Amino acid sequence: MLLYAAAISCSAFLLFLVQPIIAKQILPWFGGTAAVWTTCLVFFQTTLLLGYFYSDWTTRKLTPRTQLIMHGALLVVAMALLPIIPDAAWKPAGDESPSLRIILLLAATIGLPYFLLSTTSPLIQAWFARTYPHASPYRLFALSNLASMVALLGYPFLIEPRLPTQFQAVIWSVGFGLFALLCVGAGWFTLRSAHQSVAGSDGPLSMTSPGPATAYEPPPTLSDKLTWVALAALGSVLLLAVSNHLTQNISSIPLLWVLPLAIYLLSFILCFDGEGWYPRTLFLPWLGVALLCMGWMLADKDMHFELYWQTGLFCVGLFIACMFCHGELARLKPAPRHLTTFYVMVSLGGALGAVLVGLLAPLVLPAYFELEVALVAFGAMAVYLLRKERWFFIAPAVVVTVATGVAGGYAIHQYVDNTMVMTRNFYGTLRVREYGAPTDKTYHRSLVHGGILHGEQYMQPEYRAAATTYYKTSSGIGKSILLKQQLLGEKPMKVGVIGLGTGTIATYGRKGDTYRFYDINPEVITIARRDFTYLADSDALIELSLGDARLNLEREAVQGFDVLAVDAFSSDSIPVHLITLEAVQIYLKHMKPNGVIAFHVSNRFLDLKPVVEKIGNELGLTTAWVHEVAKNEDSDRTVSDWVLLSKDKRFLLRDPILDATFIITPQPGWRLWTDDYNNLVQVLK
Repeated sequence: MLLYAAAISCSAFLLFLVQPIIAKQILPWFGGTAAVWTTCLVFFQTTLLLGYFYSDWTTRKLTPRTQLIMHGALLVVAMALLPIIPDAAWKPAGDESPSLRIILLLAATIGLPYFLLSTTSPLIQAWFARTYPHASPYRLFALSNLASMVALLGYPFLIEPRLPTQFQAVIWSVGFGLFALLCVGAGWFTLRSAHQSVAGSDGPLSMTSPGPATAYEPPPTLSDKLTWVALAALGSVLLLAVSNHLTQNISSIPLLWVLPLAIYLLSFILCFDGEGWYPRTLFLPWLGVALLCMGWMLADKDMHFELYWQTGLFCVGLFIACMFCHGELARLKPAPRHLTTFYVMVSLGGALGAVLVGLLAPLVLPAYFELEVALVAFGAMAVYLLRKERWFFIAPAVVVTVATGVAGGYAIHQYVDNTMVMTRNFYGTLRVREYGAPTDKTYHRSLVHGGILHGEQYMQPEYRAAATTYYKTSSGIGKSILLKQQLLGEKPMKVGVIGLGTGTIATYGRKGDTYRFYDINPEVITIARRDFTYLADSDALIELSLGDARLNLEREAVQGFDVLAVDAFSSDSIPVHLITLEAVQIYLKHMKPNGVIAFHVSNRFLDLKPVVEKIGNELGLTTAWVHEVAKNEDSDRTVSDWVLLSKDKRFLLRDPILDATFIITPQPGWRLWTDDYNNLVQVLK
């Protein structure tokens, strides 16, 4: 029994440990966006489904000896493909489909090892059920989910802060070798036990011949299978929808997806460990309360940026909803002889949910509305499962479903209010919002990414050249450009900007100047050109470069920037690859000797100032933190923090910069951020 437990635990641990390891390696290539993780989950869930199909088919159709030989041979081939370090040839050029490229990259890098790990849970449970026909194999499923959760929670707090990324991949590859030995050992033990218990028997390992005679257990009906798929899909949809809501609409705090996924796994552990964890009569009323509370939280505009309330309530709601889904799955699970079929249906539902949110929703929904849809679907599922109960059980479920639908509809109405343009793609949702009538002096438009303002412009001709929001003349970037212009006089100036937004910085451009903008999202370029006039009105020559800024700068000839604004941090989503030692070294290659690199580090939850300062110190650069002080309540919402790096110390000591410079609190215990090391948990405020 220890051998089975060790094999399934090792497999599950590696299965979930590889997810953040590989995602972190490819994150810099695709803009550091949270959508990379969602796309990875689509691959993980789909491969898991294929693994479960493999386990079901080989268990039912192959003899034990043939199954073990084939599985062992695949393990040997998988080990030959290690370590799991993606080839640089997969780096995007900027015009490809990110989702498709990520899935193909993952298939080429970890496809076979991950596939074999995904087969282990149903395979080992089937072997266990044949060897120990009177013991329940479902507790092994709970054990595998426990090992998964340990890996998931251990990564950001124990592994990531201590080990370089590529070393993590090497250690994982060694662990895969240990898993292969345990898996083959469990298969050999099962084969030997089968020969000992049934002399001369070499029939299929199927649960249709478990050894001792048992009562007839009818196969699951089509209705049973569809119910399993629907319950598993609902849990998967809500997991990804809540993760998207927290990381896109509320705050893209890095690794915030860990908490929802851990809750999702915990519900599996509890529900399949034993029947006592899911008292149905208790959880059904709490499900109604959870759905109503989550619907209210979506509809209440005043609560949208209450991070603690949002995170707490949606995580509790996710737990209750997943306990309902997985508790009903455990309640409806078949006899062990149909175990592999059951897991195929559960995996099919999980993969279907991931595809619906990760691939289909961005194509058919203009914003992250899948959470509102998921909440209504949960209410409808509760009504369906209670359809044979008395009316006073069904009526509250119907009321909750309708009320949740109304709250979700109102939330969507608020989201689209004042919106003239709304679009969604791999990189998130963009809205152009209008305020006031075109005849008003204060008539203006704003660009919002998720829930974060990315620039605004007053549209009346006499006001539309004004620099607004984080780029005002009192901001770090505004002071840097104006001071450079003063020092250069009539000489032309070249400015680089990583992150286009509305193109506000272009308003500083003079005749003869060149302003080169980098942005990974083609929709941002379209909106900046069509719905705002900063680019068209600028006197400078405007250049636009589509694709990840760092990758483009690696490929380009030296630009000779006087100022480079790294404005990828204006929301709470942090593309870490743009703020490492190697990234700044790339920027320096494109700077004039006395040029200035300006990092926009305004952030409600992360303190990136010491990170930039430590990189500057390592490279012998002078650092200045320019903090903008709010003049009134209206300007308080767009005050900015910029950290300036330059070889020219005298520039940063001039009055316009020095007068607004504040001291960065030293963090002597923090390590230097590199491409192979960063610690996002450490910079949480």
